Amino acid sequence: MRAKAASRVLARAGTGAKDAALLLGADLLLERRADVLEANGRDVAAAEAAGASRSTVDRLRLSPARLESMAAGLRQVASLPDPVGEVVDGWVRPNGLRIERVRVPLGVVGIIYENRPNVTSDAVGLCLKAGNATMLRGSSSALASNRVIVSCLRDAVAKVGLPEDAVVLVEDTSHEGAVAFMQLDGIVDCLIPRGGHGLVEAVKANATVPTVIDGDGNCHVYVDAAADLDMAAAIVVNAKTQRPGVCNAVESLLVHRDVAASFLPAVHRALVGVELVGDERTRAILPEVAAATEEDFATEFLDLKLAVAVVDDLDAAIDHITRYSSGHSEAIVTTDLRAADRFCREVDAAAVLVNASTRFVDGGEFGLGAEIGISTQKLHARGPMGLRELTSTKYVVRGDGQVRS
Repeated sequence: MRAKAASRVLARAGTGAKDAALLLGADLLLERRADVLEANGRDVAAAEAAGASRSTVDRLRLSPARLESMAAGLRQVASLPDPVGEVVDGWVRPNGLRIERVRVPLGVVGIIYENRPNVTSDAVGLCLKAGNATMLRGSSSALASNRVIVSCLRDAVAKVGLPEDAVVLVEDTSHEGAVAFMQLDGIVDCLIPRGGHGLVEAVKANATVPTVIDGDGNCHVYVDAAADLDMAAAIVVNAKTQRPGVCNAVESLLVHRDVAASFLPAVHRALVGVELVGDERTRAILPEVAAATEEDFATEFLDLKLAVAVVDDLDAAIDHITRYSSGHSEAIVTTDLRAADRFCREVDAAAVLVNASTRFVDGGEFGLGAEIGISTQKLHARGPMGLRELTSTKYVVRGDGQVRS
């Protein structure tokens, strides 16, 4: 209820106050970096003691550089245009009515997420700039980190005269608490899950409030017959290894049969430390690679593992992607403009890329500031969710006494 009351104040807050809170929040994160990193160190140590995977620990861990990046994200959001009050379109009817469609905040945005404490500042920054209160429910593994980060952000909001309950951390990390959070009808206006398949499925099964699904990232790179193979190898290595534990990392590699014999050995050598699993045609070229299962091609590994298949042509590549893709990000490497155009038209995903790494599919790289997630659904928002995706619209109708006959 405190968050709901705060959302009404934020909805009418000026851009200056919101930007001041964001900039102060960035400053406080860095001023209190010792506290943030100490709390995060406790979270990481507990995760390692519990046997968490390398990718899980990587998502949880903060460093001075990552903390600087979090602060930079808040500052970047402050520099972006305020979407609230933007007139999306407008027209005048024959009877003189003037009609406008105007952007307005959603209200209270609930974020339920796992492991990654950087999501805490990213979510608050975007929600605040879009005039929304934020209710955060992180995982128990990041609770110490999230407490300190939220304390910095609440202090920043309060110091510029906005309600500190514009930022609320739900510290109950039980399953029952999560379900209750998903069912806050009349309080949460939009719920966004940030996490793995299990979390998304739990939200689908239990949520009674409107949701925007930040789904799995089973992403593909297709290397076409007309690809620049050096470029293709660089793209695949970046998409797989630059940060394997995130949703826009590539999980499957598809290679046209005409270039497979030359490309696969080269890319295998370049993918240092990456476990490859492949179909029969891949293993005929790389016999040391283990056999890929149906499950492998359907899995978001979030680790240094890559499923590989050799395909006959662009049709077969599109068919494979259609079968296994989670609808996140799909890439083609080719110098054939017609093949690229067909790929862009026919592949159904939130983002399609031509001759570029899937790692670019995030809000910061798109110029949207720190994103709140990548929506893989088709209603309201799709792709990186920046400021505009955290607003709704309402119609404003102005007349001078018109009545309907």
